[in-house]
Amino acid sequence: MNPSFPAKLPKPPYYAVIFPSVRTSTDEEGYQAMAETMTERASKQPGFLGIESVRDEQGLGITVSYWTDEASIANWKADGEHAQARKLGREKWYGDFALRVAKVERAYSL
Repeated sequence: MNPSFPAKLPKPPYYAVIFPSVRTSTDEEGYQAMAETMTERASKQPGFLGIESVRDEQGLGITVSYWTDEASIANWKADGEHAQARKLGREKWYGDFALRVAKVERAYSL
């Protein structure tokens, strides 16, 4: 899946899950495949609106996924395959990360 950038989103309000991260020094087993699988899987979840993701050469990245409501975010967090991907991320793929959930009240674009 190759999502559009920037994501095509409805008028607010909606929610953003913000995931800044630092990757480990190597592209260990299956990271890219798992990232693609999770993007595809998330896109099929009720309430999913879109995703934007960037990463630099040093491994610093940020992914923002957009959702209609907090219940949709909670359902995605409860997904079993997503839970396994998060576990692998903590164990193998990320040196550091944070997760923030924000309600988008206003949005502007060209």
